[in-house]
Amino acid sequence: MADLQQYIFFDFEMLCSNRGMKFEEMEVIRLGAVKYNLQTKEISYFDRYIRPQSHKRLTRFCKELTGISDEDLKNASDFKEVFAEFLYWVGGVKRSQFFSWSKSDLARLKIDAARHGLPPRTIQKIEKRYVDFQAIFSKRVTKTHFSVENAVELYGKKFIGDKHNPMWDAYNTLQIYLCFLNDRLNSDLIMLKQYVFDEIPTDFEKINSGLTKAMKNDISTLYKEGKDLIKMSDAYKFMKKANRLAHKYENIIINRSGIFSKKNVEYARSIGRFYEDLCAAYDIHKKFSSKVMILDEHSVRPLQHLVTIGG
Repeated sequence: MADLQQYIFFDFEMLCSNRGMKFEEMEVIRLGAVKYNLQTKEISYFDRYIRPQSHKRLTRFCKELTGISDEDLKNASDFKEVFAEFLYWVGGVKRSQFFSWSKSDLARLKIDAARHGLPPRTIQKIEKRYVDFQAIFSKRVTKTHFSVENAVELYGKKFIGDKHNPMWDAYNTLQIYLCFLNDRLNSDLIMLKQYVFDEIPTDFEKINSGLTKAMKNDISTLYKEGKDLIKMSDAYKFMKKANRLAHKYENIIINRSGIFSKKNVEYARSIGRFYEDLCAAYDIHKKFSSKVMILDEHSVRPLQHLVTIGG
């Protein structure tokens, strides 16, 4: 595989209607992208209108949402021609990594590429190098899906450019990615506010003591609910609660910024181990058609340890 030399962030604007449309019918009408050179940090831009196969006029809703007019599309090239320009601008798929804010852009690319008879091999190469950055950002920072505009504001920045212009959406997604990649401390602090705290404590010691307290409170609640026998009819619900708790503190284990204490990292690992043991126990009980799930000492020990030790 060729050495990675550049990031490509891309975004589509599509046919749309306030009355709803099938996704398959929402043809691409504009492609915007930015190219970030990893060595020089130079940013290049790509922005093209795309003439859809549909001859229907754009809905008023679509015009207002995207800022695109029928005149913009009248003399535009079709998807096949614009995508060829895009690949030329990229300058080498194998040395690129592709990003978008939501996997719907990749799904749209695959549908329109097939519609216009583009070689599947080309799309497969892009898909192999594709990252749904919104999914990563939601998991590592925000907990829920944020818009590009709201996500960039988390880092104290303003959205640059016109909204619903795919090139500027791509540019701002790049800015969020660079903040996420390079400002790990701020990213973890934002994550704590989304997952754990209403307000972030003023120093690292208070952050860790508050985090310890939050984890012990959550663990104590879960432990009291599951320390005895659980009806199989309720066991799945209990397992989902344990899963949510493990996910809540997963980023403490990753510790991207390095600010979390070894004690808190180990507490978070214990929650993860409990969830894994719980899943294994559930599968065994279900296999033998048990009506009650018994949590043995091995399964509850990680939680029991955290509940009984001092702060």
